[in-house]
Amino acid sequence: MERELISKKELLDEKGISYGQLYRWKRKQLIPEEWFIRKSTFTGQETFFPKDLILSRIDKIMNMKEDLSLDELADKLSPLLPEYELRKSEFEKRNIVSQVVLQRFASSDEAATVYSFERLLYFYVVDKLLLAGEMSMEEGDQLLQTLRDHFPKFGDKPCDLVFVRKMGVSSFALLSVPSEIYYESGVKLIARLSLVECIERLKGNLI
Repeated sequence: MERELISKKELLDEKGISYGQLYRWKRKQLIPEEWFIRKSTFTGQETFFPKDLILSRIDKIMNMKEDLSLDELADKLSPLLPEYELRKSEFEKRNIVSQVVLQRFASSDEAATVYSFERLLYFYVVDKLLLAGEMSMEEGDQLLQTLRDHFPKFGDKPCDLVFVRKMGVSSFALLSVPSEIYYESGVKLIARLSLVECIERLKGNLI
């Protein structure tokens, strides 16, 4: 399944921004280099973007640029995980993830246990899919293990989570962004999440 793209011209027209603004935001690392995709068309080489990601990112920049400098925005929108820690007891008080998730996946942790931002992110992603009704608790265990095993391998590179199911058997994968993915017949795509977007939303809730 190929991610829907939007051309640079369509993006500038739809959002009412200039070429100069777009590339200034790129230089300031508000928009990842990986999102600028060069493709051949009948008119030559053109630049495209992952549509859902770039539209969401432009909206965030436009909404926040009056209150924050571009450097502050870059830090807020960075795919890098912040050096942030939070006690389990405080995390519970903030109601960022459901009690169901904490009871299932963190029940053995003491109230004084300190979670890294990365661990909080894993809980957040699992909770997001569970609340959407797209995943069972057993699949949540599988997802949590997938994130623990493979998410750290991406470092500061953006990635997506892909959740598929075939004949009742579920699978999870992490893949670099942007990327195209195709499935064999009978595979159903349950969800595709941008972990960059999840990081941004979690940062907004915590920091």
